[in-house]
Amino acid sequence: MLTLLDYGAGNVRSVVNALESLGKKVKFVEKPEDILSAEKLIFPGVGNFSSLINTLHEKDFYEPLKRYLQENRPFLGICLGLQALFEYSEEAPGVKGLGIFKGYVKRFDTNLSVPHIGWNGIKAQKPSRLFEGLSGEEKLYFVHSYHIVPEEADIVLCTTDYGYEFVSAIEKGNIIATQFHPEKSGQVGLKILKNFLELEKPAVKPKFIPSKTRLAKRIVACLDVRTNDEGDLVVTKGDQYDVREKGRVRNLGKPVELARRYYTEGADEITFLNITGFRDFPLKDLPMLEVLRLTSQNVFVPLTIGGGIRDFTDRDGRFYSALEVASEYFRSGADKVSIGSDAVLIVEEYLRTGKATGQSSIETISKVYGAQAVVISIDPRRVYVDSPEKTRHPVIETEIPGPNGEKYCWFQCTIKGGREGRDIDAITLAKVCEKLGAGEILLNSIDRDGTNLGFDIELIQAVKEAISIPVIASSGAGSPEHFYEVFTKTGVEAALAAGIFHRKEVSIEEVKCYLKEKGIEIRPIFREELL
Repeated sequence: MLTLLDYGAGNVRSVVNALESLGKKVKFVEKPEDILSAEKLIFPGVGNFSSLINTLHEKDFYEPLKRYLQENRPFLGICLGLQALFEYSEEAPGVKGLGIFKGYVKRFDTNLSVPHIGWNGIKAQKPSRLFEGLSGEEKLYFVHSYHIVPEEADIVLCTTDYGYEFVSAIEKGNIIATQFHPEKSGQVGLKILKNFLELEKPAVKPKFIPSKTRLAKRIVACLDVRTNDEGDLVVTKGDQYDVREKGRVRNLGKPVELARRYYTEGADEITFLNITGFRDFPLKDLPMLEVLRLTSQNVFVPLTIGGGIRDFTDRDGRFYSALEVASEYFRSGADKVSIGSDAVLIVEEYLRTGKATGQSSIETISKVYGAQAVVISIDPRRVYVDSPEKTRHPVIETEIPGPNGEKYCWFQCTIKGGREGRDIDAITLAKVCEKLGAGEILLNSIDRDGTNLGFDIELIQAVKEAISIPVIASSGAGSPEHFYEVFTKTGVEAALAAGIFHRKEVSIEEVKCYLKEKGIEIRPIFREELL
């Protein structure tokens, strides 16, 4: 029996599903005694260091957990479950960690985008049963803004490079903890979990140890989900945001089946955009919650959910905050939430008053779950002007002239699925959202949506250069060459596509093979069974 310490934040559903896929039963810690009676304890942590430590104290878990670790009993910490083992974190001044190991937790100090999000490699520093069956060339999924700085060199299990070398896992006796998420690292991650559980396995080192690891460019499959005319949830795709064809909603497949297909084909991440109206539903009955639950049972890469992440009141008069909505999605299997129209309204209010309220969906979700859990989905369109003086918004000199030969344009944000333009531009929106606590930008383009003409490079360059958080390029992909273009011309960390994957015009494998041939770092697709 495995015991899982769930302190109430983040997506622990994926850890449970991963362990159950290995044929294991999982028991949750409900009271302090459950920690001390555990045979093997797993502690996945996501979010804010202060929130985690405070919750451990509030639930009286802190001292039993510390005792369990001091007794050197089988333990696997994941992400924040690693960071909590140290003395303190720069994320939470004055808050003491568990102090099992000497050292602290430091925010990344690099010119690269922070958070560090995506698939990166590891460099083994000593033998471990965790490495049995691995070649050393694998990629694992990371999502964090802080990393550990241990004082004791002998506990370092492996390191990773992101601007500089940092410690990505430790092992001492029966205590193992990783900064990467094995439950979100596909077959490779499941193999690592299996190795942890088998205590009798011999300690080995991978045959290949890279001199330097490289972050892979992510290929994201996007599924726009809504109810069709018969009331069933289907994956659809718009043409410049119009999802109807001959008066009916385009039906390109079932969400769970398509997500499973993309996982098998090598998608690095899957995004669900819920474009169905939902205000009449009680939160726990939202159809997308069931889609997430079913998908996370056998899809072990990150899942993002967008649509409806805001305050709302259901048909029974029950009010739900955006944080409650996001929490329910996390508990159902989501790793990140995507905020769209609500982000525009939040930023408009911020610009009007000149200050943050601390109560917006961006701020409240980021505070509890961490910046890496909050994605801002921006839906801009080009507005052409004769000269920069004709608008107060940041403009670019474009190589794509306007209808009347205009040489300048700005990128107007829209809400309500692109139906309503607002007096705010994409660059300003992205900058303010980063300041409020967002960890990633999903950058769409109404002008390119469904055209297969390629990504709007000018838009992406303008936003990418203005912020320091990762950007996912979206809208317009029609060929593998378009992915290569956006990665080489803009430096974005990820690129997303929908229609070309749904219609099988281009496969994820084709995109990855082309990028690899061109020298772009990608996550390998493992066809063989590692388990």
